[in-house]
Amino acid sequence: MDGNPFKPTAGKMPPVLVGRQLIIEDFREALRDGIGAPGRIMLVTGQRGFGKTVMLTEFRKIAKSEGWLTISETASDGLVDRLALALDPQDGLRVAGAQLSPAISAGGLGSLSLGGITVSHEMAPLTLRTAMDHCLAGKRTKKGKGVLITIDEMQSASREDIVAIATAVQHVIAQSDESDIAERDKRGVAIVFAGLPSMVNELVNNNTTTFMRRAMQRELANVSVPEVRDAYVKTIGESGMDIDKDVADQASRISQGYPYMIQLVGYYVWRSARRRNARSIELQDIRQGEHDALTEFVQAVCAPAIDGLGASERIFLRAMAESSGQSGFGAAGMAKISDIVSASRHSRSWVNKYRAILLRDRIIEVAGHGYVTFAIPHLREYIMSVG
Repeated sequence: MDGNPFKPTAGKMPPVLVGRQLIIEDFREALRDGIGAPGRIMLVTGQRGFGKTVMLTEFRKIAKSEGWLTISETASDGLVDRLALALDPQDGLRVAGAQLSPAISAGGLGSLSLGGITVSHEMAPLTLRTAMDHCLAGKRTKKGKGVLITIDEMQSASREDIVAIATAVQHVIAQSDESDIAERDKRGVAIVFAGLPSMVNELVNNNTTTFMRRAMQRELANVSVPEVRDAYVKTIGESGMDIDKDVADQASRISQGYPYMIQLVGYYVWRSARRRNARSIELQDIRQGEHDALTEFVQAVCAPAIDGLGASERIFLRAMAESSGQSGFGAAGMAKISDIVSASRHSRSWVNKYRAILLRDRIIEVAGHGYVTFAIPHLREYIMSVG
């Protein structure tokens, strides 16, 4: 018997990218379609646990197989500086007068290993532009290919970094359009941003990054129960263990199609059977797996989702949790807006305001006219349990 085939660790590539084939093909085709293909600038959004980091890993894997140079980054202080160094390790920072800490000019240094590197906000767009130009003109990239940059947790990027990146990418695209090089030989930049849904508002609606509105936006959503069931049957079967289709269906329903929960349920169900030294997953493994998966899911997804919200959003969600099912229509966690108004002891306009915010951030979803439901599985139970 092989080892456990499910990989719930954050960013770990799962054996099957369930329900993600369309976005994968969008990206692969963009690399092959040449400069100007919409998928070469992509915004991938989704809630925590929806597999954004996994998608970036898959994109880099595809790009490498197509002959592209790949660079992986996570948004944090110094993002543009690190990108410039990764794109052009030798010369990328010299022209902009980058400084080392302690204060030693970067110009003429053979190594940039001392201290930290800083670039002023004013010079950041030029620095990154130059680094991209050098990278695409050098031996690290091939004719007709280019460099793929993936940036995770983009909602944490500073406005200055967003502007610098957008300006540099736009310049490279425009410069390529003006070139007389044959289309098949042009080198290009592909860039994929991944982050929470709120990222779209900053990237797309910012007046200084308007060209981002032409980017391909792909939101990672829940996977259908039949797709999850079939993935369980296939993945578990290939690991040397058996699972009946009806049992796999029960496991898939527990996951509710939430990508991280799919991995958790699969992992703990498989582990339960292995600990029994069994070759087949049975209902007792489903029950044990559900318990273990829920415990971890609440800690990894539900708690951080609530911790990142403001006091008003929490009041709304508490009122929503208390209101679920009150009107005889919300047994599955749905709540009527008028009941939330009563439970929150706030005005209808106040409720509508925070309803819009929570819908935007994909914490809740519309569930029919005048109703909302939780977008994250088991979030209602968690809210009720923490008081």
